[in-house]
Amino acid sequence: MTNALLSRVAESVYWMARYIERAENVARFVDVNLQLMLDLAGNASEQWEPLIQIGADDENFHKLHGAATKENVIHFLTFDSENPNSILSCLRQAREGARSIRETISSEMYEQINRAFLMVKAASSDRTVMESPIDFFQEVRMAGHLFEGLTEATMTHGEAWHFCRLGRMIERADKTTRLLDVKYFILLPSVAYVGSTFDELQWVALLKSASGFEMYRRVYGRISPDSVVEFLLLDREFPRSVHYCIAAAQQSLHAVSGTPLGTFRSPAEQQLGMLRSELDYSDNRRIIEAGLHEMLDLLQGKLNRIDDAIFETFFALQPKLQQRQVSMNASV
Repeated sequence: MTNALLSRVAESVYWMARYIERAENVARFVDVNLQLMLDLAGNASEQWEPLIQIGADDENFHKLHGAATKENVIHFLTFDSENPNSILSCLRQAREGARSIRETISSEMYEQINRAFLMVKAASSDRTVMESPIDFFQEVRMAGHLFEGLTEATMTHGEAWHFCRLGRMIERADKTTRLLDVKYFILLPSVAYVGSTFDELQWVALLKSASGFEMYRRVYGRISPDSVVEFLLLDREFPRSVHYCIAAAQQSLHAVSGTPLGTFRSPAEQQLGMLRSELDYSDNRRIIEAGLHEMLDLLQGKLNRIDDAIFETFFALQPKLQQRQVSMNASV
């Protein structure tokens, strides 16, 4: 169990990982949407509002910017310092957290966070960046991948590493559920599009948003909504599926606590174990028949409660850190 001396460090590591993952996810969503608009080539109206809805930032966005135009949405998600979930804000928070725990993480990890933040900050004042935004967002994505690789290769796989993975997996699972929810419940503008080329392009874009298009095709071949749902929710081998993320998070949580898998000594272990069991025995067809949106909404609520339980179990020995307050203010 993390003691009082280490609870501040544990929370900093946990939220550092969540913010890096969040910034990389935002870059992926925008990048894929830009490329989807190129594929559609005027065959359908551009859709930027759903990208705000993925992060549950609707109210804050409309208060600051009004209409969900391409320019407004990209600025809000990328450079807006008043949006706590923008790429720039996330990287700033990650860097501040990393600076406070430099003795815990590797120098390569800190340097990569600093490099990524400075790159995005410089881009925020460079008007030419948005002339070819796809290159910029792919650079942000690669910065996130590089940080994850450096974490795996240069950080001792002990307690701090497990908190890092725990944060990354909880964040990733949450964003995958939101991606699916937006496509299935919000993004499709009309039932007339179901089964159309436009519909298939959106499912392809969804898979690409989760970096899963190639892996999906290897397993399932043709695009099928049922199969996409199964792949992104229940696949046990794809690193961005909800099931994979929850299983990895559970392993790290138990590695930190020392409690054997299959048992629990804290609400965090209990709730994460119950969610893992639900996913173990879930069936995608029954999920869709019962209501995918309702199921995803329940999943997001459970992930938020798991995060609260992790805080109470491991971090509540110290006052809440600023980055947690900022993030949870933006939660649904």
